Amino acid sequence: MLLFLHEGLGSRDLWKEWPDRVARRTGCAAVLYSRYGFGGSDPLAAQRRPDYLDVEALEALPDVRAHFGLERPIIIGHSDGGTIALMHAADGRWPVRGMVVMAPHIFVENVTLEGVRQAKAAWEAGGLRRRLSSWHTDADATFAGWADLWLTPEFHDWSIESRLEGITCPLLLIQGELDQYGSPEQLLATARRAQGPSEVMLLAGCGHVPHLEREEEVLDAIAAFVGKLVQDAGSARDG
Repeated sequence: MLLFLHEGLGSRDLWKEWPDRVARRTGCAAVLYSRYGFGGSDPLAAQRRPDYLDVEALEALPDVRAHFGLERPIIIGHSDGGTIALMHAADGRWPVRGMVVMAPHIFVENVTLEGVRQAKAAWEAGGLRRRLSSWHTDADATFAGWADLWLTPEFHDWSIESRLEGITCPLLLIQGELDQYGSPEQLLATARRAQGPSEVMLLAGCGHVPHLEREEEVLDAIAAFVGKLVQDAGSARDG
């Protein structure tokens, strides 16, 4: 089973056709959901706290897995969704077969903050707000809950780098070299810290959304990664 975790301004529906394409290529069923404050889920009732990613990784995601009976899913996470996947697997309480993590954040960089500032300027200019308003119940609350938190001084020292040694499942790590929200060190540091096998895919000329900017290349890599996980699981059962 594939479990998709969307980006910081995403939702279940903003994945668009991508999960269907991955499911067809891999032969795996897929589960998608919108986190609290995103898409058609309940809008935020208050400003997010600095521990909001912990809440999603260690409280909400286990509940989702229990609801759908996902014992050892393959998690595919993008941006904040990738970070949540890493935090969830690093905790060690919930088995994960493997993970595809695209453009995650494991610590805050100046490039991250500048990317958020530029997104906020685009929101205030109106263009980004118009694009996202049809995808979220309360787009203003969704955007503020993301951007305002990342720009608070108390969040600037946020990091999960020390936790990553708890990850033992296979990882496919994907990022564009021109990612406007993080340097390649986000990916490389993850690969160094994680204890399971890691495959790193740095894409030249690609920004923050590899699965849309380099769709076929990323799809091929995910299909090969998932295929090996499924094959290895079958071999383990046969043995």
